[in-house]
Amino acid sequence: MANLTDLIDKRIRRALGGIRLAYRGVLNRVSSQSGVQMTQVSGLAGENNPEVEFFQHFGFTSVPPKGTMVVVLPMGGTTSHGIVVATEHSGFRPVGLESGEVALYNDEGAMIVIRKGKIIEHICDEYRVKCKRYHVEAEERGTFDTPELTATQQVIAEGKFSGNGGMAIKGGDGATASFEGNVEHKDGTISSPDVEINGVKQGTHKHNTPSGLSDGPISG
Repeated sequence: MANLTDLIDKRIRRALGGIRLAYRGVLNRVSSQSGVQMTQVSGLAGENNPEVEFFQHFGFTSVPPKGTMVVVLPMGGTTSHGIVVATEHSGFRPVGLESGEVALYNDEGAMIVIRKGKIIEHICDEYRVKCKRYHVEAEERGTFDTPELTATQQVIAEGKFSGNGGMAIKGGDGATASFEGNVEHKDGTISSPDVEINGVKQGTHKHNTPSGLSDGPISG
């Protein structure tokens, strides 16, 4: 009976020995031209697998750099038919995240971090948004901390527009600035080379008098 048991164990070990289990490797290159990315992986046991499929979650894709550590799952226990199911690169992964925080990053240091306190932090050199409609709803306030903010087309403010540090307007087709409604000037001086109201230049206009045209306005 003991011999039969030993024989069964030996055959089981022999069968399992022919099945390749999941293993770790290093990524050599990635081809992202096809629907499923293909990779070249070097196993830690020294084997080289030139074509290994790289499966990723729907809605997310990345091209890991050379030297990325991978976990390969051999389908059917065959090394030649492996699938990369996980990747990691300690040289680029952001460290110091708190429990529950999430980061999306690349090999140049650009990243999106979802932090504690419902804070989403973007770190990059240039931030681009391309869409048909862009809507931001901020219940309390919005701030742009930048030395310059440019809009290439029309800007409409439905509420009050305040220029606490001064305001300069120039250029444009037709009138440089137009106002509808009352304009109230509370303090200071309005300075201009000339002002025209209803076709009359205020700085150079003259009045008809019994003695002829008057002189121009005199600065008081």
